[in-house]
Amino acid sequence: MAHVTNPKAEEILDKEFKCLNAGFVRLVDYMGGDESIVQAARVSYGQGTKTVSEDRILLRYLMRHLHTTPFEMVELKFHVKLPIFVARQWIRHRTANVNELSGRYSIMKDEFYAPSEDAIKGQNVKNKQGRSEEEVPAELRRKVLDTILLDQQSSYKRYEEFLNDNIARELARINLPLSLYTEWYWKIDLHNLLHFLHLRMDRHAQYEIRAYAEIIGEIVKSVAPMAWEAFEDYVLFAERFSKAELSVIASLIDIDKITKESIASKGLTGLEADEFLEKLKRIKGLE
Repeated sequence: MAHVTNPKAEEILDKEFKCLNAGFVRLVDYMGGDESIVQAARVSYGQGTKTVSEDRILLRYLMRHLHTTPFEMVELKFHVKLPIFVARQWIRHRTANVNELSGRYSIMKDEFYAPSEDAIKGQNVKNKQGRSEEEVPAELRRKVLDTILLDQQSSYKRYEEFLNDNIARELARINLPLSLYTEWYWKIDLHNLLHFLHLRMDRHAQYEIRAYAEIIGEIVKSVAPMAWEAFEDYVLFAERFSKAELSVIASLIDIDKITKESIASKGLTGLEADEFLEKLKRIKGLE
């Protein structure tokens, strides 16, 4: 199989996509695309033996049935500039190769993240790790933002003083806040990247990391558009149900009124329609 390139992906290579107030995401390199996924799934077939429509059907089948290994044949490498607190959330996804800027060797730039005033919210009383949607009084928002900016300026001034006094960089940096920007190169295969995006594009994810995830999602769409379409259909905009929830759904289903024709009118045809009917029958059996 020839080296896979995608014109849309080539257009955005090394393009800097701005994020937050001073961050960015760049696609540095990529290996493979939709063709690589279906080629890995077929293994023994040569390039050109299947049509694009057949490739799409196979790719969607793989995503729908959680056959994830072929998606690992695609890799993307990013250069990302991000606040340290975002990086600490991000690094919990331990399936990538990462090389980060080191404050032991480099002098950290005077660049910090500060939220916009309208992004300053109170604590969500139901979600212990999230923000409330209720508005915070303007005076309090201003106080919070002023304090953040003042602390950032003060900590960086002390950092510069330590450097000027020839204190070791690895010590001078230790009081710098989590809002300081760092940079890294981050390389990951498509399967694990889609898992990252499923979690970090969720509306419950912290806004700041969600902003990066949404940019990366648009990049993935350029590299592997059919894979991205399948991801949206079967993962990103899909829902999971517990056994108890399925029992409730079963009680509401009138299976005798559901036909292939009614399913086709909603866009489900062929094998996918057959699989859907089988799912409904299994769910009905839980009643």
